[in-house]
Amino acid sequence: MLRALKWSGTGLLFLLVVLALTGALLPPLLDRHYYDGPVSDHYDGERFFNPSERGETRRSFLSSRMARFFAGDGKAKWPERVTVAQGYPHAAANACPQMRGAIIENWKRCVDKVDPRLMVATWIGHATVLVQAGGVNILTDPIWSERASPFGSLGPRRVRAPGIRLKDLPKINLIVVSHNHYDHMDLVTLKTLWERDRPMIVTSLGNDVILRREEIGSVAMDWGFTHSVMSSCAEGAACPNWGVTIERNHHWSSRWGSDRNRALWSAFTIDTPAGAIYYTGDTGFGDGRWIRQAAARGPVRLAILPIGAYAPREVMRDSHINPEESVRIFDSLRPGMALGVHWGTFQLTYEPIDAPRQWLARIRGGRRFVTSEVGRSVVVPELDPSPVRESGS
Repeated sequence: MLRALKWSGTGLLFLLVVLALTGALLPPLLDRHYYDGPVSDHYDGERFFNPSERGETRRSFLSSRMARFFAGDGKAKWPERVTVAQGYPHAAANACPQMRGAIIENWKRCVDKVDPRLMVATWIGHATVLVQAGGVNILTDPIWSERASPFGSLGPRRVRAPGIRLKDLPKINLIVVSHNHYDHMDLVTLKTLWERDRPMIVTSLGNDVILRREEIGSVAMDWGFTHSVMSSCAEGAACPNWGVTIERNHHWSSRWGSDRNRALWSAFTIDTPAGAIYYTGDTGFGDGRWIRQAAARGPVRLAILPIGAYAPREVMRDSHINPEESVRIFDSLRPGMALGVHWGTFQLTYEPIDAPRQWLARIRGGRRFVTSEVGRSVVVPELDPSPVRESGS
């Protein structure tokens, strides 16, 4: 009996030592330095932060409200699967899907075959949208993986299959990656698209390091900077007006926990030959000034705004907007149309699967703020009071 107690005590002591060492050693091992640069109003020399939170102590990940969140109290039950009718890229906006090569060459060859003012948005699922604009194809935060996780068999599992199969995508010219969370930076998908199409990938500071480790090329910039896709054209040649501006939003970043806020998060304004697209990425509302900054850049033809993953509010308020806040963003931007995304694909939070679009439907009034089933193409109206048309392929 005494021997058994002695062994159990030794085992318990050994376990405590292992846990202590794990707590001391594992976080540094999981930390990563993705960026070194000058101190700014959102970078302290080590980590990024939201300007409205300057001077605040970072919230403990193991707070009581987070503990209740992970315990699952009040979490709605989602279906295992939602039936998806497979979609295809919009044919009229897809003149040259087989072409490979630089974005400008693709545009020159396609512009005569596609209405240069045509813009079509197709929700693939979660925050992934295919936008076909004047003969050029854009993806936001592409994820085709079954799970949003670093592990193949653990983590949030996809409930809605992607609305378009990866192999059915047209040639992708531009990808924007808003931040490094697994449901937005899916390295498997990005690697596949990079090897297939060599698209231009634009992201915010530090995320290029993560991509480069997977041999994926990208352009990384700070908030407020613009990358011009084409700076000059041959004399007499048609020249598209293309540029991607990294916009401030209100979020955070991490791949492994200890690397929290080592890379920057962002929204985007994408200027295309067919008009401007604004994509918020993941964001809380924060101080709201970032919305006015984006709105000041000029008219937006299409806004891609998140409406889901908002409950419980005391946990998600700083990370994700809800439909009511998304409508407030719409009212500041005043886009020709907005598409609601970031719902009904991966169960990341507590609300029922259809709650985001039902809430939006109750409050949108006469606003042209739509949701769609995955794989369905929505023709984006030009900046005049013309009706929204939906098109099956």
